[in-house]
Amino acid sequence: MSEPAVGSAESVGAPSSAGGARPMRWIERGDIDGFFGLALDNFVQLLMIESLCRIVLGFPDQLLYGRILPGVAVSLLIGNLYYAWQARQLAKQTGRNDVCALPYGINTLSLIAHILLVMAPALKAAQDAGASHDDAVRIAWHAGIVACIGSALIEIVGAFFAEHIRRATPRAALLATLAGIALTFIALDFFFRTYARPEIGLVTLGVVLLVYFGRVRFKGRLPGGLVTVAIGTALAWLLPKYSPQGGMPDQSLAFYAPIPVVGDLIEGFQAGHFQNYLSIIIPMGVFNVLGSLQNIESAEAAGDSYPTRPSLLVNGIGSLAAAVFGSCFPTTIYIGHPGWKAMGSRAGYSVLNGVAMTVICLSGSLAILSWLIPIDAGMAIVLWIGIVITAQAFQAVPREHAPAVVMGLLPGVAAWGALMAKRGLWATGMGMTPNNGFSVQLLDSFKMSGTWIHGAFALEQGCIFSSMILAAITVKIIERRFVAGALWCFTAAIISLIGLMHSYRWTYGDTAIDLAPAVPWAIGYAAMGLLLLLAPVITEPGEGH
Repeated sequence: MSEPAVGSAESVGAPSSAGGARPMRWIERGDIDGFFGLALDNFVQLLMIESLCRIVLGFPDQLLYGRILPGVAVSLLIGNLYYAWQARQLAKQTGRNDVCALPYGINTLSLIAHILLVMAPALKAAQDAGASHDDAVRIAWHAGIVACIGSALIEIVGAFFAEHIRRATPRAALLATLAGIALTFIALDFFFRTYARPEIGLVTLGVVLLVYFGRVRFKGRLPGGLVTVAIGTALAWLLPKYSPQGGMPDQSLAFYAPIPVVGDLIEGFQAGHFQNYLSIIIPMGVFNVLGSLQNIESAEAAGDSYPTRPSLLVNGIGSLAAAVFGSCFPTTIYIGHPGWKAMGSRAGYSVLNGVAMTVICLSGSLAILSWLIPIDAGMAIVLWIGIVITAQAFQAVPREHAPAVVMGLLPGVAAWGALMAKRGLWATGMGMTPNNGFSVQLLDSFKMSGTWIHGAFALEQGCIFSSMILAAITVKIIERRFVAGALWCFTAAIISLIGLMHSYRWTYGDTAIDLAPAVPWAIGYAAMGLLLLLAPVITEPGEGH
């Protein structure tokens, strides 16, 4: 029997089920818990797609339910079934029964970027050119599916190079990037929501902590995830101020079959959408590759070692299938593997998630389910996943590399802080119209309050790169491998000059990545690299070294 890796599920509070006493079944009891957590995460993405497509883009039901969601269903089913099969293959090869499948779903960052930075501008440009609403909507959708297929191609090509990046990058650098995202965009967002609705949030959080950190289970062997969602849903309906408002949505149930939209894709490419939005497609595709790579590393740190190339290839194939069947949104290997593994999830939770999301997307039941089961019911599970991911970044690396993990957390925290600042401005009405939009004058206004928001906006763009690179530089300095550290600095300088890090532009309601040279940051990284090259000459070991 192999020993669990440091930072594995066993080290974060879940009893081990390894040992090979019996073959791993398709559905284990822990898969029920994992299903509720992963399905909630995917469900939130579907709600974002529906709300943003309706509110921001004005997409009609025929397009949303008849084309986009069926495309989402195809992409989610492909990936979830493959990663479940992959987990079972790993279990057979290793003789273990505690293998957890890689989680998989819609890429949140690309979802938002494609809607706000590709589809919304395409819609506006079409309307400004005199197109009717229906024609403008169709043009915006074409831009979205072209962007999705562009991201898919980058993911597929990246699969052949990603393993080299993984081998050259310290584990602390890969895991710290995930931890920064998990701590902020996952854990803190849901932590705020927990305390905004304490009657539901604290009770369900107590259930999650009791089951997964306290290592107990409810009598009758009820799955903790099921108990959490059931209690959360009951409290939401029983407490008038939290219960869903209005009657059941009038969206009718029907079967919406996935239909290839190859002709629309060809129209989109012929219209020049690929070239027009290349500055968004390239960074989103690259970030997706790196994020998925980091999640594969996270899975290995938790004890499940998956091959990089096929894992990333299927991720890209899922995005490709999404575009071919009408979805504008790439898929990704999700953050959270150690958390699902600690819950006892194996292969079945991935299968259940794929089937459930397919049924929701093909039946038109999304609006009804969002009314019946509030997000508050399962938010404690997602919060717990964020905690486990952050903890793993410290547990799965050598103790002396802990400062590098902290360094790697900072860009993610900065990106989240930038988002909070922008949400505050949106709440005041700023950035809602071109006449009241964001501009460079914001920087001076924030500086007057002692907030260097320019640095936060710069870190927000390409935070996956800056997090990984800063953590890697810190690891090399800790190990006194100054030449290697200098090479990472020069890599950061090159990426900055390309414009994949720190370079941003103003839109009237946001800041967006700008593929233009970020010269000041490139100079700073290059100077840091020269300092490290000179370190053996201008420094000497300190006391105790």
